[in-house]
Amino acid sequence: MTSPFPSSGHSRDLRAELASLTTEAFRPELADIDQLPTLDIARLMNAEDTGVPAAVAERLPDIAAAIDAVAERMARGGRLVYAGAGTAGRLGVLDASECPPTFNTLPGQVVGLIAGGPDAMVTSVEGAEDARELAEADLDALALSADDTVIGVSASGRTPYAIGAVEHARARGALTIGLSCNADSALAAAAEHGIEVVVGPELLTGSTRLKAGTAQKLVLNMVSTITMIRLGKTYGNLMVDVRASNDKLRARSRRIVALATGAADEEVEAALAATDGEVKNAILTLLADVDGPTAARLLQESGGRLRAALATATYQPPRD
Repeated sequence: MTSPFPSSGHSRDLRAELASLTTEAFRPELADIDQLPTLDIARLMNAEDTGVPAAVAERLPDIAAAIDAVAERMARGGRLVYAGAGTAGRLGVLDASECPPTFNTLPGQVVGLIAGGPDAMVTSVEGAEDARELAEADLDALALSADDTVIGVSASGRTPYAIGAVEHARARGALTIGLSCNADSALAAAAEHGIEVVVGPELLTGSTRLKAGTAQKLVLNMVSTITMIRLGKTYGNLMVDVRASNDKLRARSRRIVALATGAADEEVEAALAATDGEVKNAILTLLADVDGPTAARLLQESGGRLRAALATATYQPPRD
């Protein structure tokens, strides 16, 4: 039987590479963690997590620059694509899947690619993260354009799938961002925008679903949320592009219209009925005193931006 761990120069090189990564570092002071009381382990883990926001804060200028670049392209009709393997890939898929109900994004506007395909969301797909060609094929299936953005996500910053995705996307003229948790990573070097959130060694050696995963989740939250704010998907801090696909979201829609307008429940219900449940349209009918079709037209003319539509609706040309 062939060993799954053949002894080779490549294997030794890879072990040495992993040993050089901050995210893979061994912490001898935690060698007896399995003998500690559960509460002590929980306290240790909680203390570890408190440092993650500070690590993200150090990279805020890099994050903001990347977001502005993403928003500029998405305003021209581009897509946002995440590409990663394992935990990093799952986080990208999660963020992409939450954009339609939260911001009413179009199908395919925000995409999550994970090495090995959908099955890799719940099971390990052997060798997928090591295959650059899989990333190239996944991106070619999307027919990338120069208005698209590809974000390679990898805790180590060395995952071939993520690096291959970024390099292939860059060759196709798309905007590229590399998100990792190690300094001087190959992923950041391959991308136009490198974001390296160094959170340090993990509580469990090499388990980068912990602090590194938390850091990546925080950054992806920022990227999608702030990009959508820049695209006019919110009104102040109200989620006015919410897609009301269940009872909770329908109740949330009513509450958002009420908060934005101060209207009574009966007026809110009437406005939503007149606009087929579209929150932005309903707000516009109430604040600008226009009917549903006029609200739809004003929003279309303003690129879906509620503030711009309100300004247009309330503008009165100067008298002679």
